[in-house]
Amino acid sequence: MTQYLLSVVTPSAGTEEHVPPTPEQLEPVMARVAQLRTDMQAAGVWVFAGGLEAPSTATVLRPAGEGVLLVDGPFAEGKEYLGGFTVVDVPDLDAALDWGRRTVAAIGLPVEVRPFSW
Repeated sequence: MTQYLLSVVTPSAGTEEHVPPTPEQLEPVMARVAQLRTDMQAAGVWVFAGGLEAPSTATVLRPAGEGVLLVDGPFAEGKEYLGGFTVVDVPDLDAALDWGRRTVAAIGLPVEVRPFSW
């Protein structure tokens, strides 16, 4: 089995693609996400998942000579950011892509599928 990261690509605030869902719109999305997690757990592929706060909440640590410099805010500005993720343990890329497709269907946002390398 190979572990894959299913990254949820979220549009940044201020872009024309970013329209925050209303609570009424978010409720069925969260129900679909909960069902997807249940399906992943039942299939024995779910390892870990989580959502992330907005990039503005990030603290970046950068090497600075012999020390480390802490900088508020995201590492890079962009139109999209990592909004959440799921790690699955599946036999191959095709299986990971299937779970990725199901994640897109549940969330309605792009999902990047990438294998872990150890």
